[in-house]
Amino acid sequence: MILQKGPQTRFSDNLHAQKYRSEGETFEDSMYRIANALKDDTNHFNALKNILLDMRFMPGGRVQAGAGSPKVVTLVNCFVSGTIEDSFVDGEGSIMQRATEAAQTMRMGGGIGFDFSTLRPKGDMIKGVHSVTDGPLAFLPIFDSICRATSSSGNRRGALMGVLRIDHPDIEAFIRVKQQLGVLEGFNLSVGVTDEFMHALETNTPFTLRFGGREYSKINPNALWDTLMRSTWDWGDPGVLFIDTINQANNLKHLEIIAASNPCGEQILPPYGACVLGSFNLVKYLRKFENKFYLDIRQLSNDIPHVVRAMDNIIDRSLYPLEQQRQESINKRRIGIGITGLANCIETLGHSYGSPEFLREQGKIMSLLRDRVYLASAMLAREKGTFPLYDERYLAENTFQSSVSNYARSAIERYGLRNSHLLSVAPTGTISLCADNVSSGIEPVFSYEAKRLINTPGGQISVNLKDYAYSMFGTKGKLAADVSPQEHIDVLATASKYVDSAVSKTVNVDKSIQWEDFKNLYVQAWKAGCKGCTTFNSDGKKMGILLGKSEDKPWTCEIDPLTGQKECG
Repeated sequence: MILQKGPQTRFSDNLHAQKYRSEGETFEDSMYRIANALKDDTNHFNALKNILLDMRFMPGGRVQAGAGSPKVVTLVNCFVSGTIEDSFVDGEGSIMQRATEAAQTMRMGGGIGFDFSTLRPKGDMIKGVHSVTDGPLAFLPIFDSICRATSSSGNRRGALMGVLRIDHPDIEAFIRVKQQLGVLEGFNLSVGVTDEFMHALETNTPFTLRFGGREYSKINPNALWDTLMRSTWDWGDPGVLFIDTINQANNLKHLEIIAASNPCGEQILPPYGACVLGSFNLVKYLRKFENKFYLDIRQLSNDIPHVVRAMDNIIDRSLYPLEQQRQESINKRRIGIGITGLANCIETLGHSYGSPEFLREQGKIMSLLRDRVYLASAMLAREKGTFPLYDERYLAENTFQSSVSNYARSAIERYGLRNSHLLSVAPTGTISLCADNVSSGIEPVFSYEAKRLINTPGGQISVNLKDYAYSMFGTKGKLAADVSPQEHIDVLATASKYVDSAVSKTVNVDKSIQWEDFKNLYVQAWKAGCKGCTTFNSDGKKMGILLGKSEDKPWTCEIDPLTGQKECG
């Protein structure tokens, strides 16, 4: 009997059909469609088709839904808005122009991030109308309303990220803005934390809030940090972006300044930045010999060039909501290749999540991915040319390049690179569920079994969905409820070393952690070179309101990559 390709469970196949397939289209049909849309030639088509059919690599949801289909949608997962100028309606880049562009982007299926730090603080004079501004927080509801209105036009909800720098005079109000349910529900929020602030925090020296070259006030950094930490402890918002780390580590720091991220935080992008995503499914590379599992490094290495070629083709073959996004994408050719099933894979190899052995294996896998992906991009540059903005400064200014293997670096020095950025770790919630519930991204296993609803011609029915490694290999990995915050941080920090964009991961905590230890998680992440950090407290106020009197408290919080929204349970 020939084993069916694609999802083996009824729930996963049903979900994949709902999210990514046309009426009557089978999983196999959809993979042929995608491979045909992204191929260079017949050999590439055959190799890519087999990779996709086996679910060894899973493109992002926008690619799976749109590649080769007649739908008028973008294949790009992630966008960041153009710079918002400090004007409501007048001139290029005004608030309302950016709001209109956001509507166009979401209408075609793209999530989008914004930096609101360019807007004057509340109370500043507006000379043209002899009035005062209400500050950036007054404009967030405009974007939120557009998000909710736009999402009603299709089956994909809108998703936004709002960022404000920690030195903006309105930062305290921004931190507190979502401290009740029903407010700005289309937004995830992050604070852009600078090195200057972190050093002030360490030395307990006054920190200056400023805008437009003017100093507004000096504040106690520890008090502001406590305000931020208390908000994320109680409400799960805002997260933190280490904005100077992001810019110092950027492959294109000589060309661009980054101030915001996509809604999930794994893509840190410049104005009009865009990126396509996809993940290698590590469990599909597990092999067994004499009752012992190992990772098929040869197969993974062979698959990578075919995937890089296909992902690069998306840039030229996708529709874009805005011409500025298309130009930005073509000039820099960013792609975001990552992994999913990390916990399932390494725990099946025999190492407990977050343990030193786990981290060593994680580092081996991710260093292989980094080196092979960069080598593949260099060889593609030899064939098709480098990304248009590539020049000698790319290697001279690029600190990430120094970490790649000698063979990859030699190829880059000789041929350049096809893509300015290549690596990103997304949360992969939906595509991981579609792959028979592999562990999501680099997160731990959330449960061994869970009840899920699926739609059938006769109505909804409940099915029992098992964790992939538990079901296939009998692996009982460490559950998220048993993973310590320190282990979460260690896995995040390890992943961050091998990624040129960023990593989406939630550090789950509960009331058992001491307050100072909780705050120190963010300091550890900053010192480890992470580009951001997000925590979720299962004993926080937000979860308490959601649960009411229920005793069944969830321990975990994931980010849905299709919506960018936090989903806890």
